[in-house]
Amino acid sequence: MSDEMRQVERQGAAFREAFARIEAEIGKVIVGHLEVVRETLLCLFCGGHVLLEGVPGLGKTLLVKALARCLDLTFSRIQFTPDLMPADIIGTNVVVEDPGGRRQFQFQRGPLFGQVILADEVNRATPKTQSALLEAMQELTVTVGRSQHALEPPFFVLATQNPIEMEGTYPLPEAQLDRFFFKLKVRYPSRAELGEIVERTTAAAEETLTRVLSGPLVEEHKTLLRAVPIASHVRDHAARLTLMTHPNSPEAPASVRKYVRYGSSPRGTQALVLAGKAVALLAGRFHVSMEDLHRVAYPALRHRLILSFEGEAERIDPDDIIGEILGAARQAETAAREALA
Repeated sequence: MSDEMRQVERQGAAFREAFARIEAEIGKVIVGHLEVVRETLLCLFCGGHVLLEGVPGLGKTLLVKALARCLDLTFSRIQFTPDLMPADIIGTNVVVEDPGGRRQFQFQRGPLFGQVILADEVNRATPKTQSALLEAMQELTVTVGRSQHALEPPFFVLATQNPIEMEGTYPLPEAQLDRFFFKLKVRYPSRAELGEIVERTTAAAEETLTRVLSGPLVEEHKTLLRAVPIASHVRDHAARLTLMTHPNSPEAPASVRKYVRYGSSPRGTQALVLAGKAVALLAGRFHVSMEDLHRVAYPALRHRLILSFEGEAERIDPDDIIGEILGAARQAETAAREALA
């Protein structure tokens, strides 16, 4: 084995160790939600942002705060309300007076200038305020007037929303939904998990979490993850999965043609490939398989399927459509291999 390969192996082992340590630390305060925790961490190391959806009281905010306590990064919480303005998030220019008595504008940074950002109940703010996040999430910059201000990497937005409270909320526009790397569903705990939650939250002592990673180390792991190779046929499979979400695609399943108005954007393909690389690296492999792509298809694509009127009327779950897409893709791959045999 060459020195270069040994170095890669050491970096991969360090990534897996850091990932496992953060999972263990978060597990001290979060009961269950193992998949949600793991997929949130995948987003962090892929350089994406995550949308957490679930009814109140399931630990969405606690999960974000626990993650922030495990990382040596600056943390900001923004409570979204209908009266919140863009300047309340990004900051604004204020007039200050210098020692000589001259007045000038000075930029006062808002809470968006953090590294781990909790956008709590993001769908309660108006579209104008929601749009203040777009530039920051995509470009890692904030523009105020004619000045552009850079955000410090790593920059990680975790937004929460309540799916059942509709009054006084503003659904996220498709353009903003597409900026989120994953959409994760935080589900209700089981009976055993609920008992454990009550046991922990009614005890006198609070768990102390240890900081595991600094910002530069997170950036190193992100660079390593992007270096994981992916074969051309696996990359083509990611493109096929994305195209199968479009109703006008010849390979689209019947449910897509019937219930989907618009399919995933190219960002869906990017999310599949990047998250697939992370899953492969966690499994100790330095190559991506098709099953790695299927493993992350639900969180990567569910928010990128825009249902038709019929799909909304029949309350179709995008996860059911994605399941049919994956089944059709597996059948197509099997048929292709048998044809070559």
